[in-house]
Amino acid sequence: MEGFDQHPAGYDQPPSRHAHHHRQRHRLARNGKARGRTIRGAIQRDTKTGAGKTSLDLQPPAHQTKYLIVNEAGASVYSASSLARAEFPDLDVTIRGAVSIARRAQDPLAELVKIDPKSIGVGMYQHDVDQTALTHALDGVVESVVNSVGVDVNTASSALLTHVAGIGPKLATNIVTHRDANGPFKSRTALKKVAGLGPKAFEQAAGFMRI
Repeated sequence: MEGFDQHPAGYDQPPSRHAHHHRQRHRLARNGKARGRTIRGAIQRDTKTGAGKTSLDLQPPAHQTKYLIVNEAGASVYSASSLARAEFPDLDVTIRGAVSIARRAQDPLAELVKIDPKSIGVGMYQHDVDQTALTHALDGVVESVVNSVGVDVNTASSALLTHVAGIGPKLATNIVTHRDANGPFKSRTALKKVAGLGPKAFEQAAGFMRI
């Protein structure tokens, strides 16, 4: 009975110890993520300081080197994706990732829509919530941002056009194919010549597209 009191049936260890170990593992995982962010932040600060010091040492103030730090979150995910392979079939994954980061400096929205928002990092506990609900919410945010900013129909990729209201993946591909074959669109009305883009889709999408 003494053994039973100390270790109830079904437990190799007292429940309190189970709970303690669970909390400890959770704390280690959380601290590990935080430590990763701290290290990345330190590297960025060191790079920024080093670049600034080198610029001051080698050049007069009027001609100092300018630099820009770009967040690389999700770049490795893009570089290994089917979209990246289609865009850069002859490049190594590391080069694809570098190109993606450089493009973010030019047009962040156009490049970031190519990456699953969950891969960018949307919070420490993103894997603890309902994944279907999370995906739906994140997709809604992306679509809202894309339509709020608008899209240049003559330069946008199919990945960006996909998020325009009324345009899905198939229509986005058709728009890019039509543009490549016939040249830039001269007006929004010219979009009606795209295969599969009917009056309803045009009515929904036209207001969010720039020429």
